[in-house]
Amino acid sequence: MNLSYWEYKTWLSNVDFTIVGSGIVGLNCALKLRSRFPKAKILVLEKGILPQGASTKNAGFACFGSISEILSDLKNHSEEEVIQLVKKRWEGIQLLRQNLNDGNIDFQCYGGHELFLQSNGELYQKCLGQLKYVNELLKPVFGDFPFQKTPDGNGFGKIQENYISHIFEGQLDTGKLMEILLQKTRDCSINILNSVTVEEFSDLEDQVAIKTNVFDFKTKKLFIATNGFASELVNQDVQPARAQVLITKPIANLRIKGTFHLDEGYYYFRNIDGRILLGGGRNLDFKGEETTVFGETQLIQVRLEDLLKEVILPDTPFEVETRWSGIMGVGKQKGLL
Repeated sequence: MNLSYWEYKTWLSNVDFTIVGSGIVGLNCALKLRSRFPKAKILVLEKGILPQGASTKNAGFACFGSISEILSDLKNHSEEEVIQLVKKRWEGIQLLRQNLNDGNIDFQCYGGHELFLQSNGELYQKCLGQLKYVNELLKPVFGDFPFQKTPDGNGFGKIQENYISHIFEGQLDTGKLMEILLQKTRDCSINILNSVTVEEFSDLEDQVAIKTNVFDFKTKKLFIATNGFASELVNQDVQPARAQVLITKPIANLRIKGTFHLDEGYYYFRNIDGRILLGGGRNLDFKGEETTVFGETQLIQVRLEDLLKEVILPDTPFEVETRWSGIMGVGKQKGLL
């Protein structure tokens, strides 16, 4: 498509910084660049009508790792690496809250609770046995012991009698978060162009030439903030990881508060607007979920519904209203790309 003189001059000429991806990472990158370079021309390119990937498709958890996830991470990371990983998560959430305001993103701190199935008694006992050790390990990050044993007060089915709760975890409204981020970006005179897919780029030493599905142009600096889709543009060991989610229709008198985890964090659920949002199951088919294609599979969706019936809402009828998926980016070691 040939652009007009006005289109090219206004949006695509003399671009200082171009960011590919308008998710949480891309927009925060744009805002940071604006604070450092007030007069720069900054452009964000987004291939979707709305931000793709995981930024608008996640569960809205402000979480830092359940105890079983931390113990699992310690098998492949040093203690210091795990501490730094949790610290990055903690500081990242605090920065979001500071920049966006708790009210704007509906941030609530009800704690994060790990449930253990009756069939997972060995994992439950292992986590209880390591509770003191993990608390001591992570106390420098939070300023207090993050984990504690909490009795089940929600009538869940087929679980051990106690949760192991993270008292500092919270929840937020993903849609509100992205809406305020988008508004802040526009208020800073940063252009966002949607439905534009970057197909390739080349380094011209003092500039970067970018080819998209709609137009070609040049920019002084290029930032790739597509996470799960990064391997399509750069030669980095970032693998896509699809996460499937469902949400029920409203359920009368649903009193569940907080965020909940099962099975080393591979399943997660919460109450949002009187509904249960439940996601996960990637561990049922790691290879199949290593994809950049959005969609749901019967294998995982059936397991999610079984958890709803047997564990989360054992005595409460429900209907699933909708299902979706998001694409994350993962490496061989967490946070060490």
